[in-house]
Amino acid sequence: MSSNTIDANELAKAHIPDASMQGTAFEKHAGRGSMDVGKVEPLYEIRTPETEEHDDTPTEEDLKTLRRVSGKIKWAAYTVAFAELAERFSYYGSSILYTNFVQWPLPEGSRTGAGGLHGQPGALGMGQSAAQGISLFNQFFAYFMPLVGGYVADAHLGRYKTIHVAIVIGIVAHIILVAASAPDVIIHKTGATAAFIIGLLTLCVGTGFFKANISPLLAEQNTDRRMRVETLTSGERVIVDPAVTNSRIFLYFYFCVNIGSLTGQISMVYVEKFIGFWLAFLLPTILFVAAPIVLFLNRKNYILSPPTGSILSKFLHMLGFTWKNKQGKFNWDVAKPSNVPVEQRPGWMTYDDAWVEEVKRGLSACKVFLFLPLFFLAYNQMTGNLTSQAATLQLGGVPNDIIQNLNPISIVIMIPILDHVIYPGFRKMGFAFTPIKRMTVGFFFAAGSMVAAA
Repeated sequence: MSSNTIDANELAKAHIPDASMQGTAFEKHAGRGSMDVGKVEPLYEIRTPETEEHDDTPTEEDLKTLRRVSGKIKWAAYTVAFAELAERFSYYGSSILYTNFVQWPLPEGSRTGAGGLHGQPGALGMGQSAAQGISLFNQFFAYFMPLVGGYVADAHLGRYKTIHVAIVIGIVAHIILVAASAPDVIIHKTGATAAFIIGLLTLCVGTGFFKANISPLLAEQNTDRRMRVETLTSGERVIVDPAVTNSRIFLYFYFCVNIGSLTGQISMVYVEKFIGFWLAFLLPTILFVAAPIVLFLNRKNYILSPPTGSILSKFLHMLGFTWKNKQGKFNWDVAKPSNVPVEQRPGWMTYDDAWVEEVKRGLSACKVFLFLPLFFLAYNQMTGNLTSQAATLQLGGVPNDIIQNLNPISIVIMIPILDHVIYPGFRKMGFAFTPIKRMTVGFFFAAGSMVAAA
């Protein structure tokens, strides 16, 4: 058992009921620790006869010598991944059309925007600067809205219901985009522009609400909570590691993300070029409708967490309290309930000391994301400009915006190789290829590709 485990007898000697308090061992013996409302799981496990270690728990020797493998992935996780695939198909299948729709004018005599074999598809004719600006704003707003979507799910609706709300908003947005590109509308630049902008903004809202909750919903479907030793049919003893299971789940989730974006982008740019924007916006809408159907039919198989209040709101309250009560150096320990007399605790302080420690670790882990704005600033500029540049080249009937698909194509190829060859190979060698190391290697490869593109 962990050194942090508290024996039930120790609690009895301290005259503290088992489930009444939460906090560190010292705080519980001292009669301190915050009263919790059940929103935060206890940090420590109570040692009782019912919670003795399982027979298949790995020993210290097992942890050093046995290979670690993934557990079984539940069917519910695959259905969540399919919903993500459908959403990514609809989002990327539509957003890849934005540059041509905004930058280039309607081809002469066209009412659909299609350019044909040797023509350039277009609609609004607002130029490259406007197209690039709208494209970048679309990416910014789509990545901002998850903050709102996460709050709505945490504080009010829960993840599952918020995802369905997001899908409804997204479908409405797609319908508006179809209307903006309809033959009788697209020929009127002012009306088409207004409808297009409204559809774009609405789709960003739906996308943000969806993206904030689909990954956490997927994570909840992994029920593995402890490492255990199993014997394979080959006779090899291995450790089934929840961390490896989670890594595999999200690896294939990311695979579905890129399958959806890849098929959506490749197919829609050809539809745009040879048939017109109205159908290129309509087809993603039709596939997106499959997502709520799949989620609804499998609703009884999902592990769903109810809304427990906004973590962001609680964090902001805690940040303000810590700043207000800091004594010289900023210290999160000021906001620990054990350091605040009961009569002075504000109503929002329903967490325990362990939650403060989790916040500190989470903020420390977020340091790695400071590199992402620099990366995406360069990446998004590169992809947008390459699309515009490709329109000036000899394409031989290939759509100019298909160049954006090189990234998802490489990802779809590499994910199975990483999951079945590279990562298992490193584990067999005893090399801990941690997420930070993977990101570092990835940044170097990405930087090299950007230099080559320049």
